[in-house]
Amino acid sequence: MTESPLVSPIAITSAFDGGNILVSQVEGDTVSLEIVKDRQSDFYQWFSFRVAGAGGRTTRFRITNAGGSAYPDGWPGYKVRASTDRVTWRMIETCYADGVLSFDWPGDAQIVWFAYFAPYTMEMHEALVARFANTPGFTHREIGRSLDGQAIDYFRVGTGDKPVWLYARQHPGESMAEWWMEGALEWLASDAAKPLLAKATFHIVPNMNPDGTRRGHLRTNAVGVNLNREWHEPSAERSPEVKSVRDLMDETGVKFALDVHGDEAIPANFIAGFEGIPRWTDAHGEKFYDYGRRLAARTPDFQTEKGYPKSRPGTANLSMSTNQLAERFGAVSVTLEMPFKDHDPNPDAEFGWSADRSKTLAHACLETLAEVIDTL
Repeated sequence: MTESPLVSPIAITSAFDGGNILVSQVEGDTVSLEIVKDRQSDFYQWFSFRVAGAGGRTTRFRITNAGGSAYPDGWPGYKVRASTDRVTWRMIETCYADGVLSFDWPGDAQIVWFAYFAPYTMEMHEALVARFANTPGFTHREIGRSLDGQAIDYFRVGTGDKPVWLYARQHPGESMAEWWMEGALEWLASDAAKPLLAKATFHIVPNMNPDGTRRGHLRTNAVGVNLNREWHEPSAERSPEVKSVRDLMDETGVKFALDVHGDEAIPANFIAGFEGIPRWTDAHGEKFYDYGRRLAARTPDFQTEKGYPKSRPGTANLSMSTNQLAERFGAVSVTLEMPFKDHDPNPDAEFGWSADRSKTLAHACLETLAEVIDTL
């Protein structure tokens, strides 16, 4: 007598660092899911969850509330990332129709993780901090605490007289931003950085929003505050993360600032500037444009044709960090946006835009900064 193979029930969880999903129904081999809103906020789009028991069969997953997410225009053309080892994240075929994001898993592994993008968890952040706190030339400080009591970690490296600020993950679901930060720290620790570090001192905050990261939020901190709308008047009650960083910026000054983000809809890497600030001058703006042109010439993973519309004169939102720093310090202030999709001018059919490519782009960004540092 031949026994039938044991088929395990499907088990889905997001009860881990950075996880986000709610199971609404399991019917045969079809699973209906919902993304959970950021706490005290209507924002949602980030998801990260684990599936066990789906080996040996094809399972269909349906995120039924995708159409009500923060940026539904980001779903067409997007592909879910999947991993069976939590190291390599590949794109899988994904469909968006009638407000539902759906994808199939063929069941060729006993356990699989799905995410909006390759995650960068708080445990990974702690490992990054430990690594570079013990790297020669780097000084680490805890410059503040989040509302959940987590550390705001800061690094300083370099001896030059020009203060450069790199900060990322104001929006925690944009995990590619901390992958970029890992690449930036690695480059700054290399021999290639020595000439730049003799001219500039780098001030680095790899993760501005640890609470949102751990909670699995898309865009906000522990109390539903979008940190990139707090830079005009940060407070200990709403946005201590921004307050601790901006207070230190007031001490150091800022010549060049790079705020690292991810964009849901545009399938390309691009930068946004500070057009529309009250203190705008063409000479100031030209330094920003020159940086973008040089970066595009350096790497096929950057371009200047696609991006956000420019603000009209006098209409810049000074609650956003790039505008605030350009106005406050006269800094060449840059927002870098990387895609959740792919960089279409130089696509990768297997991985799309990825963790590794984010790290490599960081190298190109800093090499380009080395070209222009004398002009700042």
